Amino acid sequence: MNTMLSKPAKYRALLFFSLLLTAIAILAVTIVRNIQHFDTILTYVNYSHRIQTVSLRLQHALLAFLIESNPKTKPEMLAKILADMDELIEDTLYLSARTQDQLKTARAQLNGLDHLAVTEQNAHLAEAMALINQTLNQESVEREILLEEINFQTQHELYFALAIFAVPLAGALLFFYFRILTPLNDLRLLLDHLTERDYTPIQLNHLDPLLTPVFASYNRMVFRLAELEAAQQQYANSLQREVRVATQALLEQQHSLARAERLAAVGEMAAELAHEIRNPLAGIQLAFANLRREITDSGQQQRIDLISAELKRVAGLLTGMLDQSRHAPESAHPFDAGAVITDLLTLVRYQIPEAILIDSQLPDTLPVVLPESELRQSLLNLVLNAAQSLKDTPGQITLRARIVADDLIIDVEDTGSGFPDELLTLGIRPFLSHQSKGTGLGLAIVQRFAHHVGGRLELANSPPHGARVSLVLPKGKI
Repeated sequence: MNTMLSKPAKYRALLFFSLLLTAIAILAVTIVRNIQHFDTILTYVNYSHRIQTVSLRLQHALLAFLIESNPKTKPEMLAKILADMDELIEDTLYLSARTQDQLKTARAQLNGLDHLAVTEQNAHLAEAMALINQTLNQESVEREILLEEINFQTQHELYFALAIFAVPLAGALLFFYFRILTPLNDLRLLLDHLTERDYTPIQLNHLDPLLTPVFASYNRMVFRLAELEAAQQQYANSLQREVRVATQALLEQQHSLARAERLAAVGEMAAELAHEIRNPLAGIQLAFANLRREITDSGQQQRIDLISAELKRVAGLLTGMLDQSRHAPESAHPFDAGAVITDLLTLVRYQIPEAILIDSQLPDTLPVVLPESELRQSLLNLVLNAAQSLKDTPGQITLRARIVADDLIIDVEDTGSGFPDELLTLGIRPFLSHQSKGTGLGLAIVQRFAHHVGGRLELANSPPHGARVSLVLPKGKI
């Protein structure tokens, strides 16, 4: 297939080089012809120069005859002039057809000049010189005409050669622009589209065979990238499903832990209530025991015994309840509270509406020694309380954490309606909620945890609106 695709390119290359060689050959022929024309013009110029030399000698001869100088030099001068004129007559390098006849006539005027009188000699010399000058002028005119013809031919030959040379050059430029640069620019645009995940292949039927392998490789790359993108998308979807399943499991565990915390709070309150009831109940039992010793009626004694038995059973139930409410607290261990907060916020993101934004301002590390699970559960309660105060309206929850001296301070701030004055005045009380769907146990659980580890929970409103809860805990010794 590659061999078949390369044949048109070979044919175009051969055609291009053939036209180029033709243009070079025409230029070479034009140069050779110009050299020949130059030699011809030089020959004619030499011929005219020889005629001009004869004319100058005739002028000298005429002057010599006019001033009657040394008579011995006159024959030699005439002989030299006649010899030059014979050479000009025998030479065929003249341009004008009348040149040879005029030269013969002028030579005839100089024959037998020595046998003529002085007046006739001067007349013959003047006539010969006039003919020579006329011949020289004719040759100059003919030479100018020849030069114009040669110049005209040379220009046309040069223009023709340049046109022949320009055709393959223009063809090469057009071919390079439309068949090389334009497809390469399209390839650049396609590569830019790859950044936008556009994996559309390019059609190869309109491309030049020289670029077909490049774009074929591009199409193979596009197909491979599309396959990889599909595989990555499938893997991402699978991973997202797994994350959702794991998140749902974590959320269920968090809800279970929250219910356990609430039940623990209920049990703690029940234990306190049982403790408070058991003290007066012991007094009632003692009073009934004293009353039985004072009563002598057997029927009344039997009734008092029944009441005492029930009081003992109730006291036993209260004691059992107190025994069950006693549990071992979670032990503290060192960990990074910043990592716990980050994981918690990632998990909480799935529990609150998307209209509520979550912002965290945490240092790089927050090393503490605390009960990790109870801290996580306390922060979860605070964030969920903040989300409940916002309801479904757009808002923001900001969580800040820092270490000041020996304390870990965590602020949870929202842009909701804030805490009511009653809560800020009376403090946190179990089962007393100011929200329609609240249980009144969230803040109580957090406060119980803070007191357990030796910290505190502070409530305040943030101007212009919103609530802020500050959890202050001793960071412990690491």
